[in-house]
Amino acid sequence: MIPLVHGLVAGLVFGALSAASMLPMKFPDKRAALLGAFLNRFGVGLVIPLAHVALPASPGWALGAGLGLLLSLPDAIITKAYVPILVLGTAGGAVIGWLA
Repeated sequence: MIPLVHGLVAGLVFGALSAASMLPMKFPDKRAALLGAFLNRFGVGLVIPLAHVALPASPGWALGAGLGLLLSLPDAIITKAYVPILVLGTAGGAVIGWLA
């Protein structure tokens, strides 16, 4: 699969799963929270396949886990929900990187 298409598909799926997992939760501005979560995970899914093209010698799962962790840190710091955000970002990134 073309890396850009793979990234778009992975981003849409990861973003949708992340936002869907937040639907039962309560937030002061639920729309903003869901959109922020979707966009963060969309970015993780988009960047990993593209980065794998630039760094083909690195193991995909390790590259994905590292980028997933790095790109999840701002949201974790802002919300102070470190464990769920960082674990999901790292695990999802590892899976996307492995598939890339």
